[in-house]
Amino acid sequence: MWKQIATITIAFNRCDNEQSLHHFLTKSPWSAKELRKRRLEIILNILQGRSIILIIDETGDKKKGKSTDYVKGQYIGNIGKIESGIVAVTAYGYLEGITFPLIFEVFKPKGTLKELDSYKTKPEIAGEMIEELQAFGFKFELVLADSLYGESDVNFVSVLHKFKLNYLLAIRSNQGVWLPQGQNVRRNKWRKFKRIFSDNRTETRYIREIIFGIIVNNSSGKLLLILKLYLIIQPGM
Repeated sequence: MWKQIATITIAFNRCDNEQSLHHFLTKSPWSAKELRKRRLEIILNILQGRSIILIIDETGDKKKGKSTDYVKGQYIGNIGKIESGIVAVTAYGYLEGITFPLIFEVFKPKGTLKELDSYKTKPEIAGEMIEELQAFGFKFELVLADSLYGESDVNFVSVLHKFKLNYLLAIRSNQGVWLPQGQNVRRNKWRKFKRIFSDNRTETRYIREIIFGIIVNNSSGKLLLILKLYLIIQPGM
């Protein structure tokens, strides 16, 4: 931990003595829960009732040793492989070109649970986070998440339906989608692009867009509903 404190001190250039920052983080009687509550209240005040786009994801950090809780061999998204590390489910807001953090919860893998812990899947954690944010007063125009959440009907999608939220969730290519009769399907060509990771490493991948356009008649005329799917593959898949 001391190495991390020194790094934070250098990065923010706010403290001449790493020891005082270490004391503040480990010994001072402040509540992380209360601090999060105050931060969310400030964000709500700034939003002034405006709806935001909610982005559900997870982030991980490679970690060795036994001094940190909930460390286990698991997939770390920002390095693209399974490593010993810690993972958290995150909720970010997006509004007018600005992305800002809301809340996060650490994922607790089986085999790392403490006496009072109960195992929860990542979609289950994400569903509870949405319920917490809704209760706090946040309004969501749209919820975005990847296939881990898009394929979890019971623990995640059901929560979106409960609050009648609009959502756009990814699903893998082996998942089926029922569409009404008469849909128009258009596909564009595969296009190459560079996937850039947090360590500036790049990979060549390919993307194509599939659009399902559905015409629905209603009392006010014709309404065009469009469902867009983006397929991304890696070479060799």
